[in-house]
Amino acid sequence: MLKQNLSTSLVQKLSPQQIQFIKLLQIPTAELHTRIEEELEINPILEEGREEKEKEKDEMSNSDTSDNDDEDYDEQPEVDMEEEISIEDYLHEEEMNGYKMYGDGASREEDKEIPLPMSTTLNDSLLIQLGFLGLDERQKTIAQQLIGSIDGDGYIRRAIEAIVNDLAFSQNVETTEEEIEQILNKVQYFDPPGIAARDLQECLMIQLKRRDDDGEVSEAAMKIVENCFEEFTKKHYDKIKKKLDASDEILKKAVDTITKLNPKPGGESGSSFAQRQYIIPDFILANNNGKLELSLNSRNAPELRINQTYAEMLDTYSKSDKKDKKIKETVTFVKQKLDAAKWFIDAIKQRQQTLLRTMNAIIEYQYEFFLEGDESKFRPMILKDIADKISMDISTISRVANSKSIQTDFGIYPLKYFFSEGISTKTGEDVSSREVKHVLKELVNSENKKKPLSDDKLEKLLKEKGYKIARRTVAKYREQLGIPVARLRKKL
Repeated sequence: MLKQNLSTSLVQKLSPQQIQFIKLLQIPTAELHTRIEEELEINPILEEGREEKEKEKDEMSNSDTSDNDDEDYDEQPEVDMEEEISIEDYLHEEEMNGYKMYGDGASREEDKEIPLPMSTTLNDSLLIQLGFLGLDERQKTIAQQLIGSIDGDGYIRRAIEAIVNDLAFSQNVETTEEEIEQILNKVQYFDPPGIAARDLQECLMIQLKRRDDDGEVSEAAMKIVENCFEEFTKKHYDKIKKKLDASDEILKKAVDTITKLNPKPGGESGSSFAQRQYIIPDFILANNNGKLELSLNSRNAPELRINQTYAEMLDTYSKSDKKDKKIKETVTFVKQKLDAAKWFIDAIKQRQQTLLRTMNAIIEYQYEFFLEGDESKFRPMILKDIADKISMDISTISRVANSKSIQTDFGIYPLKYFFSEGISTKTGEDVSSREVKHVLKELVNSENKKKPLSDDKLEKLLKEKGYKIARRTVAKYREQLGIPVARLRKKL
């Protein structure tokens, strides 16, 4: 049986302004401009530029003498809104091209064409080479299907049987796997070498076959790839030497030849210009004679303001005695957009303040590193350390650190790079795991490549240097640095 009960509960919910601030805080600088453009597009009351009062202050400070010294800049002539603005025109605002009217017709800026750099994609390059083969229409259709099946790194990973079905259903071309194999062999001799291979082994074989050198080294390299590929990938050189009955010198030269081949031929032609990505730092740190100076990227500090025409219009209409329904709807619309614009500007300002407070705290914590760029000067630091330092929530620090980067005199670093766990030393002090990784990397770089150091030996060497660390932690740090196991680091 259903019963009705009355109960009270305390619930915490984020306000729309807080949600907007959180979303703005976590996006990087590269996306902030796009987000501002979206807001400018949907809110006609928000516009780019500095506030009029700020402009007037700058003009007053920059002018030493003026004929209008006695004029009061704060006093503006009163304007009769009823005469200045037509109600009918305002109510039909949707007919306007935008909230900024630059006059009738196209402007000079619109007439200008922005030159874009031209770049040839991998697919375009292969289709151009296809035109020189002199194939008939049927063979050309099959070749185009094969080229369309090539991945970005230059491989065809779709099964030949599946390509046969694709041609039958999409192109209405009946073919066989043997015919496709024949045309695939022609495509595989296109540039860049190794293109259209179905796996790494075939890719390397294609490149070796196209080499002009027919000597003993090339022959040994082809035998290694064709008959000892598994041993080669695992660097079991003793097994390869025994299987091929080759000398140490020939084996070493053959391995060097193979390692110089391109495992991703599709990368040579590169991607189109639109696919290129650039890192835009959110902060810029400069060392000015030993004094660190932090600044926000100018894109993080856009100049936004309220369109005063709409603000004055709202004030005038709200004080009028008119009861027209359309005017009421207009006033409601303008008020909502005005509030949204103020919220957005406040959220942008709050974002700037939070970014600067967080970054200043990180710099203060890792001051020795930012002065010299020496990774051994890293201090152990976690999100809670910065959150406690600036009296903010850990989630706020996490949003800043996960998507932002800083430009220094020695490179661009993501903020999360500076956060690391602490590891105890023999003296009882805590050092950053980043420092341990730096020492581990130096040990691997200086090792004898004929007898690389195992994780056990690396653990002992680190302990000799004073770092209390377990073997499994060494393995974890090695993997995080992208360093393979000792067997795969071995060289002849």
